Amino acid sequence: MKPALQFRLHQQLTLTPQLQQAIRLLQLSQLELEAELRQIAEGNPLLEFAEEIEDDEAAESAEAESEYPSAEAVAGSSSDDGEASDWSDGGGVAEAPIDFSSSSVGSSSGSRGEDDFEPQNAAPETLQQHLLWQLNLASFTPRQHLIATVLIDALNPAGYLAEGLEAILAALPTDLDASIAEIEEVRRRLQGFDPAGVGSLDLRDCLRVQLEQFDPDTPQRELALRIVDDELDLLARNDIARLARRLRANEDDVAAAAVLIRSLDPRPGAALDATPVEYVAPDVYALRDGTRWRVSLNPDAQPRLGLNQHYCGLIAQARGEDASWMRGQLQEARWLIKSLESRAETLLKVAEAIVRRQSAFLDYGPEAMHPLVLREVAEEVGMHESTISRVTTRKYMHTPRGTFELKYFFSSGVSTEDGGSASATAIQAMLRKLIDAEDPRKPLSDLAIAEELQRKGIQVARRTVAKYREGLRIPTSSERQRAS
Repeated sequence: MKPALQFRLHQQLTLTPQLQQAIRLLQLSQLELEAELRQIAEGNPLLEFAEEIEDDEAAESAEAESEYPSAEAVAGSSSDDGEASDWSDGGGVAEAPIDFSSSSVGSSSGSRGEDDFEPQNAAPETLQQHLLWQLNLASFTPRQHLIATVLIDALNPAGYLAEGLEAILAALPTDLDASIAEIEEVRRRLQGFDPAGVGSLDLRDCLRVQLEQFDPDTPQRELALRIVDDELDLLARNDIARLARRLRANEDDVAAAAVLIRSLDPRPGAALDATPVEYVAPDVYALRDGTRWRVSLNPDAQPRLGLNQHYCGLIAQARGEDASWMRGQLQEARWLIKSLESRAETLLKVAEAIVRRQSAFLDYGPEAMHPLVLREVAEEVGMHESTISRVTTRKYMHTPRGTFELKYFFSSGVSTEDGGSASATAIQAMLRKLIDAEDPRKPLSDLAIAEELQRKGIQVARRTVAKYREGLRIPTSSERQRAS
């Protein structure tokens, strides 16, 4: 074969580094974005956050004022010197009276006021720390102290010893030569710590320990102990009549004992859960402006990056490899700033499209939610569905009805009699409304709820109602009847 040249025309999608960076920034949440930008800014001296720029400008202005004082400052200092000389001529020392009130204390150190001091919350105390503090104050022998420490370390977040005493025995040093009876004795003492019932093996053990701490004269205490020991299953089903027959007691007394048991804490360790509370800052706001809904970005949630003018001015003076490196950093900084602007524009455009489609929800509540899928918003804003998915993941919108993730406004549809469709969110809201209004003595079954929705024109099967009810964590009709 002879070598020859051929022309071939084809299309190929190439993800440039800039496009890859824009896609990555688009899918990050607010906190992840800030952490990512901080890391990038540490490696690029030409990038600077807006607050750092403001601090530099404030420092420069303060330095300029110190070098060239204003006329008012000069006049004030001269008048102060005059007053001081007058006082000194009189032989006295001029000292203004000190005001120890709260207002003067806050402003005694220059311009710092009370608002400059942020409250510092102490780290939450864990269950293990709380129990170890009590253990150090209790009269345990060194041997018992070691066993108690192992017991405390083995507690789960609810305060139970889920693995049993055999696991505790295996965790102890072999040279200790402890026994199950010795571990049980220490565990019994540990159950008397605060919170009461911690270190229990099961629910029955936990409730009994808490009941035993009541005064012996507490009404229905003994009957409650009998229920916990023998009839806890009947109590869970709220079958008071059968409980009374089993215990040969009055139904009123059994009901009072049941109330006493329900006042106990079945998860004593949960009160000291050290899991920090996570707060969500909205990315966009949806507020009514007259007759229409207006969407705006949260300025506090949008990171503001700028170029460091000092380093930008050094590029022209740099030579050789330094100059090429700084120009490369400048180009990357500009790409990043442009990607952030594109991210904000895309987020605002998608949020506006969602609000236009779900304005009925904002006006009337969840029952007015319309079915919405990613494809519909993608077609409206002229983007791909994958882009809409990235934008709506872990991004939040604040509305008068609460703060919701953008994905909350998307739901599948169920057909109606008139040929339309109702969203799953709206059907769940109707289902909850029907259950809240039902007769507690005769709760609605899933079939009855499905028939009621069909009378309202929504074609939904009993299995679908059961799925939605389970998703809302609503018990079955029989369980709701027993709990009433």
